[in-house]
Amino acid sequence: MRVRTHPSVPYTEASCPLPGRIQRPARAFPCPCPSPVLEHTLYTPRLPRGRGPGAIPAQGPGDPWPRGLQRFNTTASEAAEGELLACLADLRWARRLARHRPYPDLAALLAAADEATYDLTPADLTAALAREPRAALPPRGSHSAAHTALTAAHAAYEHRFGHVFVLCLDGFPPEETLDQVLHGIRSRLGNDPEEERVLAAEELRRLARGRITRMLSRHHRAEESQESTDSGHSDSPYVQV
Repeated sequence: MRVRTHPSVPYTEASCPLPGRIQRPARAFPCPCPSPVLEHTLYTPRLPRGRGPGAIPAQGPGDPWPRGLQRFNTTASEAAEGELLACLADLRWARRLARHRPYPDLAALLAAADEATYDLTPADLTAALAREPRAALPPRGSHSAAHTALTAAHAAYEHRFGHVFVLCLDGFPPEETLDQVLHGIRSRLGNDPEEERVLAAEELRRLARGRITRMLSRHHRAEESQESTDSGHSDSPYVQV
C-alpha cells in the first residue's frame, strides 16, 4: 500500500503511523550548521542609549526600599544628578544614571552604576579621585599613636600616587575600620601607579554601590515618615490624650 504524503512534509513513522505498529517518539538529529537567527539573537544586553519616557515598573514584594527607589525614579533630573554626584564625583557618570531612569529594582540600578564606572575614561577617573574626600582620622586623644601612623601613611600614599587613598569598608564593624585603612595603605604603597589606579577604580565602584544603597534607604525612611505624618499617625508608640 502506498502512502500519499504532502510534497513539503517528508514521510516519517511519527507523522503517519501504520496500523499495528508501536509508535515511538521521533528522534531528533543535530543540525550540522548553527542557525544564523540564534547567533544574532543571543547577545549581552547593555544600557539603552535613548531617553524615551517609560512607566515606573511595579515593585516586587522582595525588593528592598521600594519607596526610596520610586522617589529616585521620579525626582527631577537635576536633583537626581546631585544625589548621584555624592556617590561618585563624576558629572558624566551621574548624568548617565539619571538619564536611564526608571530602574525596576535596586539590582538594575547597581548594575547600571557598575557599567558606568567601568566606562570612566582615565581623565574621568583622575577627576573623581581628586574630588574624593580623605578617610576620616580618629580623634587625637583616644588613638594618638594610630592617628600619627595613619596621617603619615596617608601622606606617603598621596605623595606616591597623587590622589587620596580610597577603600570601601562596607561589611567591616566600626572598631575594625582604623586597622583596615592602615593595613590597606601600607599594603598598596608597593604597587606601581598603573596597578594602583586599577585598584582605586575598583574601590570607587564599590564605594558608589554602597552610597547608592544608603541613599535609597534614606529616601525610603523619608517617604515612610511623610506617609505617617500625612495619615495623622506618628511613629511614637504613645498615644496623645
